Amino acid sequence: MANDVVIYQEMIDEIKEIMRSARNNVARQVNNEILTAYWNIGRVIVEHEQDSNDRAGYGKETMRKLSKQLTKELGKGFSLSNVYNMRQFYLDYPKFQSLTGKLTWTHYCELMSISDKDRRSFYEKECARSGWSVRELKRQVSTSLYERLLLTDGNVNKEKVYELATLGQELATPEDIVKDPYVFEFLGIPENKSVHESELEKALVRQIEDFMLELGRGFMFVGTLQRVTLNNTHYYVDMVFYNKELHAYVLIELKTVKLLPEAVGQLNMYLNYYAGEVNEPGDNPPIGIILCTDKDNVSAEYALGGLSNNIFASTYTYVIPDKERLIAQVEVVLKQWDDKE
Repeated sequence: MANDVVIYQEMIDEIKEIMRSARNNVARQVNNEILTAYWNIGRVIVEHEQDSNDRAGYGKETMRKLSKQLTKELGKGFSLSNVYNMRQFYLDYPKFQSLTGKLTWTHYCELMSISDKDRRSFYEKECARSGWSVRELKRQVSTSLYERLLLTDGNVNKEKVYELATLGQELATPEDIVKDPYVFEFLGIPENKSVHESELEKALVRQIEDFMLELGRGFMFVGTLQRVTLNNTHYYVDMVFYNKELHAYVLIELKTVKLLPEAVGQLNMYLNYYAGEVNEPGDNPPIGIILCTDKDNVSAEYALGGLSNNIFASTYTYVIPDKERLIAQVEVVLKQWDDKE
């Protein structure tokens, strides 16, 4: 009897998987058809615009008429802004083969608001690879992920810009997962409010999905206050994750003060423990990240230098960074790099 129940449940699960797969395939097919249709509509608009003797007049008046007529004859989906988006869609992506079916029309509308081609290409590739929702895409753009990644190690150059634009964020080394600063605007904590480390940890756990989005691709949450026992003394790692792409544990220590050398020593001890006692065959050496409110570059260099373990120090903020300031920083560093050539 028990065996019959198991067999029956296996049959149900198999049927459910068939239906999930079918629905996903239908959704992908519908999405591809929508992208194809909107790209072709954009193509038709651009070609007729190019044939017009009065292109300026065409762009203003004809688009309004087109929107009204299409809405009247075909229904919703042809608002003036959407018709303009279709036109821009074709202009931004003249080769239809360059589009990915992993992104929806709404994703592409958001991406088209990014004028810089390198930035847009980066977000498009990361969105497809990480499976971001439109909300997550908007959040990554608003927190200037692209600029933060460029500025993290202070080594901005054209090769790095090209790499991010063409490949997205490559996760090949421990350094690749680090950002500076990390942005915790989703916690809703005022910038100048004093917060205890335990409160910050609990707040991040409550918003764990947003926190993992900020950490980046491939992170799985293991737990908080993970115990490390040495010589009958218990210590606790603030937060532990596992990164699937790097095949490594990532230990995070939260500090609501500036970077202190003793924090580096403590995390180094935790990493040694994980390497010797927790790692399984096939795991790479664990990675440690200290998240602090401030760090002096000289002090950080001396505190972190010469360690055999991968330990990084990054700052965090509760507010979204000034995007224009970050862009200006990138441009200044790129100009300095050009001048050296």
